[in-house]
Amino acid sequence: MAERVSRLSTEKAVVIFTTSQCPMCHTVSSLFYELGVCAAVHELDKDPRGREMERELARRLGRAPPVPAVFIGGNLFGSTDKIMSLHLAGKLVPMLKGAGAIWL
Repeated sequence: MAERVSRLSTEKAVVIFTTSQCPMCHTVSSLFYELGVCAAVHELDKDPRGREMERELARRLGRAPPVPAVFIGGNLFGSTDKIMSLHLAGKLVPMLKGAGAIWL
């Protein structure tokens, strides 16, 4: 399952693993959308192997629940708290530009 998560995490400049009923997942996805990022979003509760991927993400993050799990440029950056901290510090947009997720 680690291989599948790794493969999916690099399919676009920004990849977000979510569940459909998670309010924080919606918040993070909306932030990227508002920044002009076309992220790949994988809803684990709608994937037949979602539970296995959820366990792998929890292992990588060292916490549960593991969603939202945000990858930028193929690297795991974390969940809502980490993404919001980066954004508030003015570091998220340059990171997104560096990954090719946004150009302006």
